[in-house]
Amino acid sequence: MSVSHKLRSTAIALAVAGATVTGAVVTTPLATAASCAVTWGSLPESSASMTTRQIRHARAGEHTCYDRLVVDLNGYGTAATGYDVRYVDQVTRDGSGQLAPLRGGAKIQIVIKAPAYDPSGQLVWDFDNPNEVVDVTGFSTFRQVAFAGSFEGQTTIGLGVRARLPMRVFVLDGPKTGQRVVIDVAHSW
Repeated sequence: MSVSHKLRSTAIALAVAGATVTGAVVTTPLATAASCAVTWGSLPESSASMTTRQIRHARAGEHTCYDRLVVDLNGYGTAATGYDVRYVDQVTRDGSGQLAPLRGGAKIQIVIKAPAYDPSGQLVWDFDNPNEVVDVTGFSTFRQVAFAGSFEGQTTIGLGVRARLPMRVFVLDGPKTGQRVVIDVAHSW
């Protein structure tokens, strides 16, 4: 073992010991890099089930290793919410087939197998601008979130991202009897 390696190991050990006494959390550059090592890929992800739950809201957050989009659905359904999420060349609007322009070097089409309208056909997802349904200004990976339509019981969302990066998708129960579809896109490979 080299002298510099021994000194570095000793310094890290002392920092950890000091942190244990003071209660502080210490991370080394090596530990931080290892914590962002994602095992996801960039291939399509899907779940086949349809639901009568309705999309009510979407929100986004930044995390250390990824940006997250969460789509909230109400609790008025019984089946788990299905989805089809994939990288595409272009996202098109439901019903019309028109392009939904998105900023970023790559585009993700998110199809959630739930409507964004009530039984009378009225839109229940409240947003001011369909091209900017969630403000992702300054995010590491996300560039734009756009509503691309809701037609025949499913809803399409366009997600513009910086580049084709690893992603993962899953469904969480709650709040209360609702569900959330979660899309994470990593900051790097």
